[in-house]
Amino acid sequence: QTAGPYVHIGLAPQQAGFDIFEKNFDNVLVSPQSKGERIRVECRVFDGLPTPVRDALIEIWQANAAGRYAHPGDKQDKAADPHFHGWGRGCTDFDTGLCTFDTVKPGAVVGRNGRLMAPHINLWIVARGINIGLNTRMYFSDEEEANANDPVLNGIEWEVRRKTLIGQREASASQVVYRFDIYLQGPEETVFFDI
Repeated sequence: QTAGPYVHIGLAPQQAGFDIFEKNFDNVLVSPQSKGERIRVECRVFDGLPTPVRDALIEIWQANAAGRYAHPGDKQDKAADPHFHGWGRGCTDFDTGLCTFDTVKPGAVVGRNGRLMAPHINLWIVARGINIGLNTRMYFSDEEEANANDPVLNGIEWEVRRKTLIGQREASASQVVYRFDIYLQGPEETVFFDI
């Protein structure tokens, strides 16, 4: 059973034009009081042709600017931010194929083995034709030193495959944008993780 074609009706009904939830999940993880550098993440999902997948749903979760997750299981001695959600849900636009998230650039977090991981955002992708959700990460192009020491990135054998996990920073007049293209198949296929 695949996740679609009704994924929007069940998980993001406002995208499909239905107003059925009292509180919709959305793509904005910040409030005016959130700490850290404000960024926008712009994602596109491509199939193997590559053609934009215009009905994908993407969820992200990440640490705050200090490197702490908004979860009681995070016991790091880092500042929590009650004004930062740490989790968001968005859909690719039916016309453009673009999905955006307004968030903050996360801080580095400590991994399971005690090693510091480079700042990153975790993503989960579902769409019509995908049997199970796909898990991946977006690292930041302007964190070269941290990326070079990241245990997850270093666990990927080929450097060309590591590059599929790097979001590219672009500064516009109004905001900082990281562009992250996700390829489901083909020569540029994004690295996905078995979680």
